[in-house]
Amino acid sequence: MLEVKPDLILKYFNNLTEKQIAQFSQLFELYSYWNAQINVISRKDIEELYERHVLHSIGIAKVCTFKAGESVLDVGTGGGFPGIPLAILFPDTQFHLVDSIGKKIKVVKEVASALGLENVKADHLRAEQLKDKYNFIVSRAVTRLGEFYPWIQGKFKKESINAIPNGILYLKGGDLTEEIKESKLKAELYPLSEYFEEDFFETKYVVYVPQ
Repeated sequence: MLEVKPDLILKYFNNLTEKQIAQFSQLFELYSYWNAQINVISRKDIEELYERHVLHSIGIAKVCTFKAGESVLDVGTGGGFPGIPLAILFPDTQFHLVDSIGKKIKVVKEVASALGLENVKADHLRAEQLKDKYNFIVSRAVTRLGEFYPWIQGKFKKESINAIPNGILYLKGGDLTEEIKESKLKAELYPLSEYFEEDFFETKYVVYVPQ
């Protein structure tokens, strides 16, 4: 098996602990194994795991540094993105990863367990079924913003302890002008190309919708 190392993560996040480096290093082997059993990442993408999935996920951290004690919901997490990489980066923040496809949640649970991530809870659920409230809700392009918002409306904590108010941090690519206009939401765009120099990030954004 090709060995892929997390050097790209260290290029942009150089203050990681030894434990975090070890956890990021394990991701390639873990996802290669589980992807062969249950397809959660495009087969051609697995060798680009650190760029297209891990670094892309923690691009959110360039916009918002989650605090100790905050809770974050990852909707439509698939195989655990962006939730798992963010949980490694912010071990004192609680992450709840949900997906409507049970076998994907199985992968999330196995990966989180292998990494020893005690700040991750994963459930086979639709976001609409949740009763809990969160500081932030993250997701990676599961649907158009206007369709996504009703799923998570009313699921935010009132009290905000972060530098930015509680809200949605949504990873999306392409020209989002029409989609944001259609959603009627007050959104702020953060181009990931301002933080990462790789071509993959040229048209990628973190869309922040404060609550």
